[in-house]
Amino acid sequence: MPHVSFASLVVVAAIAVVAPLLVGLFPRVRIPAVVLEIVAGIVVGPHGLKLVKRVDAPVQILALVGLAFLLFLAGLEIDVERLRGRLLRLACLGFVATLVLGLIAGEIFSAAGTVRSPLFLAIALAATSLGLIVPVLKDAGQASTELGQLIIASSSVADFGAVVLLTLFFSGEHSTGTTAKIVLLVGFALLAAAAALALSRLNRSMRFGDVLIKLQDTTAEIRVRIAVLLLIGFVATAERFGLETILGAFIAGGILSLVDRDSTTHPHFRLKLEAIGYGFVVPVFFVTSGLRFDLGALLHSPSAFARVPLFLLALVVVRGLPAALYRRSVGTRRAVAAGLLQATSLPFIVTATEIGLLLHLIRPVNGAALVSAGLLSVVAFPPIALALLRGDSAGHPSPVPTAVDAVADRPM
Repeated sequence: MPHVSFASLVVVAAIAVVAPLLVGLFPRVRIPAVVLEIVAGIVVGPHGLKLVKRVDAPVQILALVGLAFLLFLAGLEIDVERLRGRLLRLACLGFVATLVLGLIAGEIFSAAGTVRSPLFLAIALAATSLGLIVPVLKDAGQASTELGQLIIASSSVADFGAVVLLTLFFSGEHSTGTTAKIVLLVGFALLAAAAALALSRLNRSMRFGDVLIKLQDTTAEIRVRIAVLLLIGFVATAERFGLETILGAFIAGGILSLVDRDSTTHPHFRLKLEAIGYGFVVPVFFVTSGLRFDLGALLHSPSAFARVPLFLLALVVVRGLPAALYRRSVGTRRAVAAGLLQATSLPFIVTATEIGLLLHLIRPVNGAALVSAGLLSVVAFPPIALALLRGDSAGHPSPVPTAVDAVADRPM
């Protein structure tokens, strides 16, 4: 058995523990734990104190699993029942507007020499941190309102569309052309549909259901094992098809969300999945993102540092401005709050930036500036949006006392 050192992983695990503890001990400092995890990774990493001199194999593997689990949990947040009718039309129209605005922003940044591909930047800015804004809306008492449903539907379409487009145009497989990727995507979609149909039939089988209930809370943890198999299976299949693995993870979560709609017999199932993800592998991904963050290059380049607020403004324009479509339905103040929540994005930006660096579509210093903008969006936008919603609902029976705590607890 080859020698493997876990010294770096110990540091990463320690950061994963300390970050949420600090958030809990100092609740007035309303910074999400995910931001502390990334910042701590920067501080102890190769470009900081060098407590972790390199991202070694154990950290790399767990970070990759963490990214897959993060996208899996994001797909699990999708409520297919809500994606229909007027909600779906507004969500799709908003995503089209996002892509148009993103391409305009991409052309501007490309002309300035910041990115090589306007389409790459448009896609990188197109997603919303669905896993973050859903608990925020729930704690604010807005998840079941028209505003909440609009935001969730729009974010679901944006996340799915951004993952598909990133896979289609910027997959790491250079040998596969766009036409071939479309064919592979169609084949992958058919496979996903077949898997969803098979799981749905099994789920309706009384005999199979009785076995699941019998084993779900024993050491077998059969539902969790099936979910993990679904995740790993689709990640491996996406890789085999030459597609981005994040697409497989996201699709696996969407399939499970579609099949597992009645949780009355297993109310703790999703909590167990979140415990594995947010309690173990997802923090490793975020801390590792900090370890790979080249802060020195950003600080030593005033022009690149100045691009951070420009990227943040681009996020507001690309993802926030389409929320103006909701103004007639929910009013100006709530539409502004919706725009800020939709402009909250970090995990997908981190993922897209890593792919962009691999394909030389963006320089490391500009990638650091883009990730910094994502960090600022997570810190600033949800609290401002909640303040707007709190002011709008003054005198109404649904207060929002704990919503920012959800921002601190949930990374995506």
